[in-house]
Amino acid sequence: MRIFTQGDRWVILLVCLIAVFIGFQVFAKPPQPHNAVIFVTDGLRPMTVNATDTPTLQSIKEQGVNFVNSHSLFPTFTTANASVIATGHYLGDTGDFSNNIKVNVPVKSAKNTIVPFLENDAVLREVNQQFGNNFLNEISLLAIAKKSGFSTAAVGKLGPVLIQDITQETGKPTIIIDDATGTSTGIPLSEEISKLLTQNSLPLITPSRGENGKAGDSQNPGAKVANIKQQQYFVDATTKVILPLFKQRKKPFVLVYWSRDPDGTQHNHGDSLNQLVPGINGSTVQAAKRNVDNNLAQIIATLKKLDLAKNTNIFVTADHGFSTISKESKTSYAASLSYENVPAGFLPPGFLGIDLAHDLELALFNPDQENSIVEPTQGQFSTNTTNSILGKDSQNSEIVIAGNGGSDLIYLPDLPNNENQKDYVQKIVNSLLKQDYVSGLFVNDALGKIPGTLPLSAIKLQGKSRTPTPSIVVNFRSFDTGCGVPTACGVVVADTTLQQGQGMHGSFSRADTFNNMTAIGPDFKQQYVDEAPVSNADVAVTLAKVLNLQVPAQGKLVGRVLNEALRGGVNQVNFQSHVWESAPAENGLKTVLKYQTVGDTRYFDVAGFLGRTLGL
Repeated sequence: MRIFTQGDRWVILLVCLIAVFIGFQVFAKPPQPHNAVIFVTDGLRPMTVNATDTPTLQSIKEQGVNFVNSHSLFPTFTTANASVIATGHYLGDTGDFSNNIKVNVPVKSAKNTIVPFLENDAVLREVNQQFGNNFLNEISLLAIAKKSGFSTAAVGKLGPVLIQDITQETGKPTIIIDDATGTSTGIPLSEEISKLLTQNSLPLITPSRGENGKAGDSQNPGAKVANIKQQQYFVDATTKVILPLFKQRKKPFVLVYWSRDPDGTQHNHGDSLNQLVPGINGSTVQAAKRNVDNNLAQIIATLKKLDLAKNTNIFVTADHGFSTISKESKTSYAASLSYENVPAGFLPPGFLGIDLAHDLELALFNPDQENSIVEPTQGQFSTNTTNSILGKDSQNSEIVIAGNGGSDLIYLPDLPNNENQKDYVQKIVNSLLKQDYVSGLFVNDALGKIPGTLPLSAIKLQGKSRTPTPSIVVNFRSFDTGCGVPTACGVVVADTTLQQGQGMHGSFSRADTFNNMTAIGPDFKQQYVDEAPVSNADVAVTLAKVLNLQVPAQGKLVGRVLNEALRGGVNQVNFQSHVWESAPAENGLKTVLKYQTVGDTRYFDVAGFLGRTLGL
């Protein structure tokens, strides 16, 4: 009989260990790929999240990662930040500078205007055609996920939903369900989704917002109800059709759910007609917050029921914060005139165009009504729009204004051929500097340094964009009503068709740049408070990392991976605060920008003239 030596015993032990390892590899289940849900709470302010009104959102804040130093990108508008959430690129690359932007030729689906409103599927498709069949010039997270074999879907608010996969023309492979679903302008449903909706007793046409969609006017209050019925349809389509289908496919998925509430209700609410208090802090908006929280709770419950929760990351973000609208100015020529349906002394819609046309002695035209002339001295303003064209006649525009709300874009189409361009820009800036509703100006770098203004590149509005870059971005004055928490009761002078006391965003106020951001799931830390600055530009690049997706880029204005928030990531990141001031204008005004940095990544807090921007 052979006696085993010590060396033999080690060999036998090693062989046994190898056998066990091989057996484990053969019989063990491979790790299931992780999924991602981006849940966008449109216009949700972080300080309004609490255990009473929004218990689901509060739970994620407490149990997952709470980003307490979060940022929307300026201009703080929906489609602009939708492009950022979709691609991870700043606006200088995506070219989606605001909800209304100037394009190259008139858009037929937008009444032949050159300043289309982008929250429309037909408009987005037409704008795409003008700019290489992808006006964003970047590939989105959803697009690269579907190319990599993931199931993909985008559900909710019209405009930002399609932007998540902007080149999608049909209802597959990415499932698109928004306000226009089932109409001639919407993205068609696939046969598979149509069948599943019918089997679950859900209509093939999205319900309207009903009373929630009524904004009222200067005499009649707006909405007194949240967007219950339409939002319930979206969440039912998500939980009864899309998520079960994704479970059946046994593939990883990326889902973007874009909740119109509380944004739509904050815009249209009727709790504070022509009054700054309670503004957007009334009972109707409170109901809207509960509505969005209920929708999120239904999605989470379905993920658990389908045994998908343990492998699904949920990233909650808001495209922007929110403010109450002010229509007051003591310096505006436009406010000194009388108009039907505008309270005496209030700014009318399109006031920036009226004031500039008056100062520069130019005629004023409405680009959304076949460039018809507008005569403010006869009580006229651009009805149902805040866009303007200024020039000697309607065919030769010198200035195009994209009116948006808390900030406006000014385009100067002929400046490259104008020998006196600097003098002309200076005249425009001088006109803007004398208005009490202006708080901060940003000028295209190509126009040189102008006292009182900062360059667009300072806030990453110049990059690889395909769409025309604005010549001047005008930020409007903001303040608070003294409730004790400034970002909870912010007010902004807004170029809008809505009324004083209703809601708007778009400014460089901290009330508008401060958005709600949290995350939870298998790749994120638990009960972690992230004090480093973060923004919507970080969402796509962070999720791409955890999903092992490689997203190609055209431009270089990209967010960062939030390593400090990921399991196994760094404990913290270093960040710094900065202040950038322009040279003073002749009247002493300086555009001041406060921002933070993590390495080379820039986060914008506030900007404007001292004393005229909330948080500055």
